[in-house]
Amino acid sequence: MQDTVMQKSTKKGRKLLLVIGTAWLFDAMDVALLSFIMPLIKTEWGLSPAQIGYVSSVTSLGMVFGSIICGYMADKFGRKNVMIVTLMIFSIGNLLLALTTDVNQFMIVRFFTGIGLGGELPVAATMLADNFKGKTQAKMLIMADSFWAIGWILASVISTLITPLYGWRATVIVTFLVMLYAFVMRRHLPENYEKKEKTSLREQFAGIFNNQHMGKTLALSFLWFVVMFSYYGMFLWLPSVLVMRGNTIFHSFGYTLLMSLAQLPGYYLAAWLMGKISHKVILVFYLLGTIVSAFVFGIANSVPILLASGAFLSFFNLGAWGALIAFTPSHFSQEFRGMGVGFSQSIGRIGATLGPYLIGMLIGMGFGIPVVFGMFVVALILGVIVLIFGTSETY
Repeated sequence: MQDTVMQKSTKKGRKLLLVIGTAWLFDAMDVALLSFIMPLIKTEWGLSPAQIGYVSSVTSLGMVFGSIICGYMADKFGRKNVMIVTLMIFSIGNLLLALTTDVNQFMIVRFFTGIGLGGELPVAATMLADNFKGKTQAKMLIMADSFWAIGWILASVISTLITPLYGWRATVIVTFLVMLYAFVMRRHLPENYEKKEKTSLREQFAGIFNNQHMGKTLALSFLWFVVMFSYYGMFLWLPSVLVMRGNTIFHSFGYTLLMSLAQLPGYYLAAWLMGKISHKVILVFYLLGTIVSAFVFGIANSVPILLASGAFLSFFNLGAWGALIAFTPSHFSQEFRGMGVGFSQSIGRIGATLGPYLIGMLIGMGFGIPVVFGMFVVALILGVIVLIFGTSETY
């Protein structure tokens, strides 16, 4: 009898992981798609590096609002309904993107798409945290986050095969069609959290900034800022940086795909380490690896070194993201978990907005790639310091 119960529980957990994991998969497809589109719209619309920085940042600006609003709504109205709404927003946004005819229209659509993108991941992480505890919770969160790598790889394949032949608009439409599958998956989402319809936004903010949560909220918010600042800054510009270093569009897309493959083992190692050593130590390890990889990538002067350092950058940076996903929800009580995760990630989205913008600005001012990536190295070092001295151990 006990074995049967355990088997049912395991089966239910895997099904939930598969369903919620699509949130990361389709969000990653959207973000990766933008990184591949950027070199093409730069040529089509004659954009400057600074304008490309605006384009890449506007999605993250929408995510700032989406993270806070949807985190609050998930605590108030339930996780399932909010996730479905966010999916609809960014799916429709991708379809509309194919109809844009200038950069201003493109940016408006990307802003509203970002609201859906920013809202979904905090709600998805909260839903998983509600359904699992302890080591299982941490592993499930990292495994769900690993779907991000699958989404990025899938977008890389689609972009490499379709974009050079049919253009970026065709790629957007194909991605939209793939995303429709998620509507089928989301029908199986659970809603086992009691909604708190009388809790106001002010009370939710007060909850995550009370004596119990304030220090954790500030430290985790800064960590999310650093991780997203470095990730979105480096990876949204990755194909463009490869083109700047003399590679063709086709080769740049192919190299990006190869680098993206390293994301999956980064996630899986982090999941395997959960329960063996503390979450904090795992996160320090991945952040230090990201620092070294970013430094080498910034000064790389040959294709083999560029590919190797880019692969390690994918491995460590995405593994750090997964470890932080597991690290965050356990710091907040369930009644404030949606808001806590949503708020800390919304601060991270500010970093995601600034990272790509600053790259465009610095390149436009004549600074080289080593200086740009040096900026990320400094930010990551500060993140490690805050992590070590500003957070507590979790297992």
